This record gives sequence, structure tokens and C-alpha cells, in this order.
Amino acid sequence: MNWKTALGFVLSAFLIWWTLHDTDLAAVWAAIRGADFLFLGASVFVATTGFFWRALRWKVLLHPVEPDTRFGDRWAAVNIGFMANNVLPARVGEFARAYSFARLDRRVSVSAAFGSLVVERVLDALVLASFLVGTVLMPSFPDVDLGTRFTAILQSAVVLLAGVGVVLVLLLVFPTFVVRVTEAVARRVLPEGIAVRVIEALEAFLQALGVVRSPILLIQALAWSFFFWFWHGISFWLGMRAFDIDAGWVAAFFTEAVVGFGVALPAAPGFFGTFHASAEFALDTVYAVGEIPTLAFAYGYHLGGFIPVTLMGLWYANRLGLSLGDVRESEAKVEAEVDAEFGDAVDGTR
Repeated sequence: MNWKTALGFVLSAFLIWWTLHDTDLAAVWAAIRGADFLFLGASVFVATTGFFWRALRWKVLLHPVEPDTRFGDRWAAVNIGFMANNVLPARVGEFARAYSFARLDRRVSVSAAFGSLVVERVLDALVLASFLVGTVLMPSFPDVDLGTRFTAILQSAVVLLAGVGVVLVLLLVFPTFVVRVTEAVARRVLPEGIAVRVIEALEAFLQALGVVRSPILLIQALAWSFFFWFWHGISFWLGMRAFDIDAGWVAAFFTEAVVGFGVALPAAPGFFGTFHASAEFALDTVYAVGEIPTLAFAYGYHLGGFIPVTLMGLWYANRLGLSLGDVRESEAKVEAEVDAEFGDAVDGTR
């Protein structure tokens, strides 16, 4: 139990308490039991098939490293990674995904697989930020005064879109300069061990930036990213309908974007607390659909999507010969691989 794990559990416990305190739990449970399970099943199906689209998109991101990766290997690694996020602390899923894929496809190094996932997360952040800004600007968005907190969130999304674009351009045009500036800043404000990890992660990210250097691959990666999050937004809409929330498509995509950023916060395994608090903010605070249906959706939809990928990930991990202990140690193994590949380069810039 390190500080990251402890912080995640504390924040999850607080947010679960926050969403449920002064709430009629019996009414929430009755709303969950009374859900339209046809809509809920369709929602879970759409959310689960989203991992299929993730595996397809990953081929584009890995293309600069190895253009002919196998779908079955990518699919297995995706399930293992998200299973790890659901059952293990400290958000080791991305490490587990990179580590398991490198074991399945020996042509791709652990650091290269990890770098491609950093690129994936950047693209996801760009798409979710555009969804957040776009839904707020829609005419159907509620005319509510959310105060300075929400204004700050919206401004942050706009800054994120602009900032990531600028950083990507700088990385493409002046990669060495960006690494040196990042190292100088990291060594001043971060502990030595963390600063080294930041630089090594940046080096791995640069290795995977071949996607961005190729206009065709970049367009494909962005198209896949928008398609994936649009598809995932459909699962939110179906899930909302399951709990008799008829707030419309804009509400579904707005909720998806808010939840997408909310689950980036430290949390216990499975994004418990952060998912539910984010959904409550989007649907109850903004769209005023009511506390009971909002919480029924948050807990029912979340648990429905939690189960399939967790079971599939456990099955694939067992098939690969990975215990949960092995998966838990994947972070250290990935860090060791990245350090071995980029450590000398980082040391040489000191």
C-alpha cells in the first residue's frame, strides 16, 4: 500500500459517501431493479464491443513500430489491461497492457508498446475535450448557472485542446529541445526518481510519434478515436434510457466527457467513486434528471460494464500464464524495460 494506492482508496471512499449520503438507498436499489434490462443489456454490449474498436485502433498506433501486429494479440492485451484497472490498485492497466502485448508479439518492445499507449491517451484527451466543449455549445445544453467551478473546467478543456496541439507541434519540430526543457523543469520541481521516469516516458512517447509524423496515420488514428468515443457515447445513451433518463444525445455525450475526465483522478480499482460522482454532476447537477435515476444509472451502468471485460481479461491473463501478481508487477517491469532502453539517453543529457 503505497501513497498512490492509499490516495485512490481514500478518494473513492469519500466520493462514494458523497454520492450516497442523505440518499434513499432503498429507492436507488428499487430503480436499479426496475431498470429496462433490454436497454441495459444493449448498453453493456455496446460498451464491451468498444474494446474491439480499441484493439483495431491500436494497430494504427503501433504501425510505426510494427505494421503487421495481430488483432488477437492486441485484443487479449486490451482486455488484460482493463481487467487490471478494474481489480488492481494504482492504475497499472496501461503497464499491464504494454507488458502483456510485448509477451504476445516479440517484435514489439515493451517500451514501444507503452509509448503507443501514451499517444492513445493524448488522442483520447483531445477527443473528450472536444466533446465537452462541443456539447456545452449546443443549443439544447441546459441554461444553468454552474458557477466558477464549471467555467474553470470548460476553460481547462479549451486550454487542453490548444496546449496539446502546441506540444505535439514542438515535439515534432524540436524533439531534442522539448526533452531538454522537460528534463530541466522536472529535475527542479520533482524528486529525482520521478523526474527520470518522466523523461523516459517522454522518450518512449517520442518513439511512438511516427503516427503523428505520417498524415495518413494521424488521420486514421484521429478518425478511430472519434469513432470509438462516439460508439462509447451510444452506450451511455442506452444506459440512460435503461433507467428512464430521456435527456437526449447531447446529455449522453456530455456525461461521457465529464466521466472520461473524472475517472482520470486517483481512485480505487474499477474507478469506483470517481465514475459515480462525475455522472452525478453531469446528469443531476447539470441536467437535473433527479438524484435517484442518476445514481441508479451511475451504479447500474458502471457495474454492468465492469463485469464482462474483467472476466475476459482474467481469462486471457490465465491463458498467457500471467497471475494477478505478475500483472501487478507489470509497472515495475515496464519501467525497467523503458529505463534499459532510454536510461543512457537520459543520463547523457544531464
